[in-house]
Amino acid sequence: MTFWMAWGTALSMVLRNRLRSALAMVGIVIAVVAVVGTVAVGQGAQARVAQDMATLGQNLMFISAVSGQKGGTRTGAGTGTAVTLADVDAIARELPHLAQHVAPMVRASGQVVFSHNNWATTLVGTTPGYFAARGWAFDEGQSFSDEDVAQARKRCVLGANVHKQLFGAKPSLLKTVRVRGMMCQVVGVLEPKGATGFGPDQDDMLFMPITTLNRRIVPLKQNLGVTAMVKAVSGDLAATTEEEVGKLLRQRHRLAPGQADDFSIFNLSELQKSAERQARTLSLLLSGVAGISLMVGAIGIANVMLVAVTERTREIGLRMALGARSQDILVQFLLEALSLSLLGALLGLTMGSAGAWALSRWTTWPAVLNPQASLWAVAAAVLAGVGAGLYPARRAARLDPITALRYD
Repeated sequence: MTFWMAWGTALSMVLRNRLRSALAMVGIVIAVVAVVGTVAVGQGAQARVAQDMATLGQNLMFISAVSGQKGGTRTGAGTGTAVTLADVDAIARELPHLAQHVAPMVRASGQVVFSHNNWATTLVGTTPGYFAARGWAFDEGQSFSDEDVAQARKRCVLGANVHKQLFGAKPSLLKTVRVRGMMCQVVGVLEPKGATGFGPDQDDMLFMPITTLNRRIVPLKQNLGVTAMVKAVSGDLAATTEEEVGKLLRQRHRLAPGQADDFSIFNLSELQKSAERQARTLSLLLSGVAGISLMVGAIGIANVMLVAVTERTREIGLRMALGARSQDILVQFLLEALSLSLLGALLGLTMGSAGAWALSRWTTWPAVLNPQASLWAVAAAVLAGVGAGLYPARRAARLDPITALRYD
């Protein structure tokens, strides 16, 4: 019997007992679906984190004060007054080889009104360096200038959502809006970036010169304090930049050795690494589930093959009596185990890929299929199935023809 004839016979035997074969393949199918799905979700999570980080900006870190205190009451992180505008200027002046862009930020909230439309949004006072650090392009217009900051001019830049709420599809450039009672000229509209999992909607903000916000709308002491945004020259220098900024601020704040920092540095690169570690941990846990499913599937195939050997004992004896060799019987049953595992692996691959595609299509969560991981999953499933079928095949090949013919 040729190899292809043997495989055709093996497939016919698998299809003859469809329910039994399907039950034997369940474990293999689940294992391959788990591997393909976990890899797709894990890599999708890493891609989503990278996408969110890209909208926030590359190589960024934020320096803010730790919790402030009023009487005996601590007012929460970022409400202290340790970080000042002078600190921000010092970082830009003394660390130009590490800090590519430095910008201060203060936040408030307020109602913005244009004609009959109004919208409650976040007000951000900053400098033009903010948009350069974020790599934030303009849909129309441009940023306010350094001169606008120096003279506290009433200029503002709208986020995409604020523009939509106030103006709809109409242009807003050089129009005047009222921000908490102050008339402010719109000089630019930012391109939409969308919401991320790391803070409020980036498009639902109105930006103005930090001096305008602090002098004309909300005095600095009534804000949550100054936050400094620093963009490192490169990702390789992000850790060094964080360290040097910390040293500079400790020196400026006259903190003694061993004394706790009165500021905190939040490095987006570390956040990205942490999110990637969590995604890898999730993938490992789900891969463990896939491994258990693979073992269960292999046991199922072994059981089915043992039952098949028992049911077909007389058939095996008849074949041997007609001249079939033990090697032919061994190959026959191994090919049946291979057929079961291969069909289960291909079905699992199809279902896993379809599930990943459906996840990315019907949700905002990306799913990235990995051909290499899928190939390894199929190969592992096939090897597990063949390994599980080896013992039943050897048992069938070692049957004595006379005993097998007399088996009832």
